[in-house]
Amino acid sequence: MTAGKLWLLVLVWSGAACPADGPFTLEQILSSPFPSELVAAPSGARLAWVMNDRGVRNIWVAEGPDFKSRAVTRYTADDGQEISSLRWARDALVFVRGSDANRQGEYPNPTSDPAGTEQALWVVPLAGGEPRRLDEGHSPAVSPAGDRVAYIKQQQVWHVRLEGDAKPEPWVRTRGRPSALRWSPDGSKLAFVVHRDDHSFIAIYDLASKRVHYLDPSTDFDGNPAWSRDGRRVAWIRIPFWRELQVFGPKRSAEPWSIHVAEAATGEGRPVWRAQPGRGSVFSAVAAENQLFWAAGDLLVFPWERDGWKHLYAVPAAGGEARPLTRGAFEVEHVALSPDRRTVLYSSNQDDIDRRHIWRVEVASGRAERLTHGRGIEWTPVMTADGAAVAFLRSDARRPARPAVLTAGTVRDLAPEAIPATFPERALVEPQPVTFAAADGMEIPAQLFLPAGIRAGERRPAIVYLHGGSRRQMLLGWHYLDYYHHAYALNQYLASRGFVVLSVNYRSGTGYGMEFREALHYGARGASELQDVLGAGLYLRSRPDVDPKRIGLWGGSYGGYLTALALARASDLFACGVDLHGVHDWRSQTRLFVDSDELQTRERALRVAFESSPLAYVHSWRSPVLLIHGDDDRNVDFRQTVELVEALRRHGVEFEQLVLPDEVHGFLRHENWLKVYRAAAGFFERRLGAARRP
Repeated sequence: MTAGKLWLLVLVWSGAACPADGPFTLEQILSSPFPSELVAAPSGARLAWVMNDRGVRNIWVAEGPDFKSRAVTRYTADDGQEISSLRWARDALVFVRGSDANRQGEYPNPTSDPAGTEQALWVVPLAGGEPRRLDEGHSPAVSPAGDRVAYIKQQQVWHVRLEGDAKPEPWVRTRGRPSALRWSPDGSKLAFVVHRDDHSFIAIYDLASKRVHYLDPSTDFDGNPAWSRDGRRVAWIRIPFWRELQVFGPKRSAEPWSIHVAEAATGEGRPVWRAQPGRGSVFSAVAAENQLFWAAGDLLVFPWERDGWKHLYAVPAAGGEARPLTRGAFEVEHVALSPDRRTVLYSSNQDDIDRRHIWRVEVASGRAERLTHGRGIEWTPVMTADGAAVAFLRSDARRPARPAVLTAGTVRDLAPEAIPATFPERALVEPQPVTFAAADGMEIPAQLFLPAGIRAGERRPAIVYLHGGSRRQMLLGWHYLDYYHHAYALNQYLASRGFVVLSVNYRSGTGYGMEFREALHYGARGASELQDVLGAGLYLRSRPDVDPKRIGLWGGSYGGYLTALALARASDLFACGVDLHGVHDWRSQTRLFVDSDELQTRERALRVAFESSPLAYVHSWRSPVLLIHGDDDRNVDFRQTVELVEALRRHGVEFEQLVLPDEVHGFLRHENWLKVYRAAAGFFERRLGAARRP
């Protein structure tokens, strides 16, 4: 065989599909599409969702009774342009393409396109075809008749008709920032929120009179407007202004929030329910289009943490006692009201703390029923308008996120062909639930990824993974958020390369109740989560299958913060780390108002914030670190990494860096996810030594 033919054979083999249960590449583990934006049509049995296939985003639909899936858009580039805010409009779908602008009015442009980018509304026929641009803007709300859409453009409320060549027109020019556009049932009025920095109002725009009035205005924050079925009243949530709520730190109690109802015509309103002091006095949201649901029987459904767990409650719109719809040591997360308003669909970790399953509860009786079972993870439930099917997104330890539908007691996947045949499902490991003691003794939950083929007496390098948020919970499978869907893929890849991986659900995360989430002294108030990171390192060091001298850690955002803090304060425990866009100085990243005007109190808060930051301990930092950051990050200022690099240089700490020009916090391009994860995996293999692989 000639050298040229041998080289050709090598190229062909390297690009071929690997055995389903053998070694796999980063490209393969990151090849599954991620679904989001699942919505049901207002009539019939039609569903739509967005599929992100390796950075190429398209809209898919499925129609009952067979729910055969198909794409209705034909975008082809990994261009970083998100598709969001999917809305049904008769036989078409309205959507937003492009991401939010930053404070300077700049739209994300991760390809550095010289022509620039925008955020605009589009409409595409259900039958397919070329999408039509409607206007610059975001936050679309389609009218009940499906003939027009209201939206926000340049911080004002606009509208455009969907048929013909109608031109966009401004509706409401208001002081402040509008949001949460909500049509009245008959389409004659539009409710929305007006934000004015230290307070907000619920506004009503009357299409006939072309006038705006406000509902029972106050000095507090009003939001989440919900219309009554007859369109005569509007309910909303009122949260009292309190400077302490703006501090990144534990909030276990506050001036209690309340629910108000007003007459839409006059604006005259009154409180119909108020949270009790103590537990549950601070409002905590669920994942839903709105936090307040006007259900059948003139009942208002809302989340509340009265018993220390996030549950659903119902209260009469006329006022009265709140009645629990869910109860127990678990949390409700993704919530949607059924089309007939008699049932609430939700996901929770009831009886399965590190997963999510779909439930429904009758609002009138409080009778709950579990709809999904097993070792999977299910989220974002929606019911079709005809009530015949419940759709949701699901995953498990090996099979990644995909849309599914439940009909007549049977669950089946939608668009199963979208997952590539080369996706290494059988080669993945099932993470194991474990607990360990934090350095201060607190019990901390985690998931352990054990590589295959560890022999007795063999010690492998290990890696601690720290999620972001910090309001997150990692699960025993592929995650329901795309950022952590990617993180799960890297943890699986590292395990396939022979590393022991421990994914830590540290204090201040979700899923384990209010007191765990609102942990004392967390974040800028004392960094108590560091105790959990240290405990994770000590737990791995104690394992007979881990080399105690080869323990690294990685994380993004809040996880990047904890990675840097652990390296700065415990380089004797952690040999190296990968810090993705982490916070390094709390003083410049978060507002540090305290409930006092005394200068000494404010100065003390600043001192504690700095002492909770990695920059305060660079003098004791010895372990090498890889720093990764996009310089258009809108969540964590790029300067956080700039200043850390300056400090590391000054103290002679070894570091590497990967900077992504024009990329944002949650990387918009698939190409950049691959670049980042190749760099991270390569860094660990070089710094911790190549792990033994089966």
